[in-house]
Amino acid sequence: MTTRRTFLAQAGLMAAGAMLAPKLVSAKASNKVGLQLYSLRDQLPKDVKGVIAQVAKAGYNEVETFGFNKETGYWGLKGKEFSQLLKDNGLTTPSGHYGLDEYLGSGKTDDLNAYIEVANTIGQSHIIIPALNHNFIKTVDDCKGVAEKMNKIAEILKASGLKLGYHNHNFEWAPVGDTTFYDVVLANTDPKLVAMEMDIYWVVRAGKNPVEIFEKHPGRFAFVHVKDRDKTNAELNTEIGNGDIDFKTILGKAKLAGIKHFIVEQENYTNIDPYVSIAKSASYLKNTLHV
Repeated sequence: MTTRRTFLAQAGLMAAGAMLAPKLVSAKASNKVGLQLYSLRDQLPKDVKGVIAQVAKAGYNEVETFGFNKETGYWGLKGKEFSQLLKDNGLTTPSGHYGLDEYLGSGKTDDLNAYIEVANTIGQSHIIIPALNHNFIKTVDDCKGVAEKMNKIAEILKASGLKLGYHNHNFEWAPVGDTTFYDVVLANTDPKLVAMEMDIYWVVRAGKNPVEIFEKHPGRFAFVHVKDRDKTNAELNTEIGNGDIDFKTILGKAKLAGIKHFIVEQENYTNIDPYVSIAKSASYLKNTLHV
């Protein structure tokens, strides 16, 4: 799964001016904060049950999965076992990251069918594409073809009570002809069937403004990855609120964007225990941003 974290050109986003006086996410907090389990990818294979207990202890209510394997499930736990583990710790899982290059490349549905089965078993509503093979989107026609295949996947998922989602990095804004892959996806996928999961950190790294994207495409973003950027090294993450991304302004537009799930993700840690780090991020989202 590490290959889905493709680093391209660095770019910055200046914080909004202090005169904007941003609103908080909502007047009434939902206290629903999720964690993308990729944040603990080094710990999970060693002690999946202990890690999930620590996630709940850190203040999370939801998790977003990754790394499902048709033979070994989730780090040795089959779908029903993993689902029970989440329930035992008071956690739910609205979504999971599942690689769909097989279908996007060849149209085969073996992997997709396995994902549908496990997603329904553990109670997820969305199967999210975490990234894709860059060879699939070399031309504008390529991009349109992928968007059309995403619509077809979404129709298959709909029949099983699920929806499709797409998670961005920053390669989505690399020029393709006179457009970008991200623009093609938003213009050519069915909003009723394909939700966007905006990874705010990667949008900022691409030099884009998340608020402007929300305003241009209201209601498309059912999920966000809340991931902060280190103030001294743009390639590193840090705890939410410790970096240079203005989440108060960005998440102040949550209603406009259509955000229903706020999911923390941290890909790297600097001189801090990961469990301490994720607890600090959960606390900031709940107590400062009031999500």
